[in-house]
Amino acid sequence: MKTMALILVCCLMLPGISPGAPPVDNTIWAELLEKHVTDKGVDYDGFKKDESELDQYLAILSSIDPTALSRNHQFAFYINAYNAFTIKLVLTRYPGINSIKEIGSFFSNPWSKKFIPLNGFTVNLDHIEHDILRPRFKDARVHFAINCAARSCPPLLNVPYEGSTLETQLDNQTKKFINTPANTFLKDNTLFASRIFKWFADDFSGNPLAFIRQHARGRLKQDLEKAAASGDIPLAYLYYDWTLNR
Repeated sequence: MKTMALILVCCLMLPGISPGAPPVDNTIWAELLEKHVTDKGVDYDGFKKDESELDQYLAILSSIDPTALSRNHQFAFYINAYNAFTIKLVLTRYPGINSIKEIGSFFSNPWSKKFIPLNGFTVNLDHIEHDILRPRFKDARVHFAINCAARSCPPLLNVPYEGSTLETQLDNQTKKFINTPANTFLKDNTLFASRIFKWFADDFSGNPLAFIRQHARGRLKQDLEKAAASGDIPLAYLYYDWTLNR
């Protein structure tokens, strides 16, 4: 037993074979988010001035092997990658655009542009979202963590996502977005909600209303309970504003 314990201790001290890889160094990203993201939106002018620092962080992400990370660290890694590379994509044309959609063309959209070096491949934002985040982690709360640089998109969190705090961060962001009156409200017993719930209905188990009720708090929760007591609650979807969230 003592021999086995000694072997285990020695293994834990060796690089590369410790159980659960260490978290990604998000220090630069944390500093940029603190400086340039507030409740009012994203300061793209500030990010533009600090673009060299952003590039340093993107280089860190590109050097990481995500498969060596634990599940939660992987999940956080890809959320941060999506958000940071989205900022970079906007900066490639900023300040000459008012919407991320202007980066696309008649034949393609900005999310299909391959410019992201990750894990030995060059991928696009669609790949991170639709080939990794959604199918691999199967957590609908991710839609309130990744940011598409638009006003109607859930706000960009001003701290990095971390594997150690991911559950709380996802839950807080989801509740914050759903319980913001401009995003979710009842009118004449019809529930008006973000088009995210329409576009990704399958991620919400085909029942966005149930997901919203699960995360509703305060006045929204009371209104939903009252409306449900009167019968079915029809769901309507709000206009999606693609103007930059600056």
